[in-house]
Amino acid sequence: MRRHLEVTVHGRVQGVGFRQATRRMAAALGVSGAVRNLPNGTVHVVAEGDAAALAHLLSWLHQGPERAGVERVDAAWAGAESIDGDFVIDA
Repeated sequence: MRRHLEVTVHGRVQGVGFRQATRRMAAALGVSGAVRNLPNGTVHVVAEGDAAALAHLLSWLHQGPERAGVERVDAAWAGAESIDGDFVIDA
């Protein structure tokens, strides 16, 4: 079943390759969506795909790439909203 996941990741998550690593992980899982840095220092992820793939992505976001220091992850699940295509890095 396709689901929608929206996540905000807090901590040392900017300037450590978080967006690029998230894009690679999402692509490997077959997930569509986007990741971007927010002005408040967090990283925002919007993703859609198979529920199991999204759960795997969410689990990975709690750790992130090697240089990251994730302090908190806020996540909200919803029904799919028709986000199709690749997983991209938004400016």
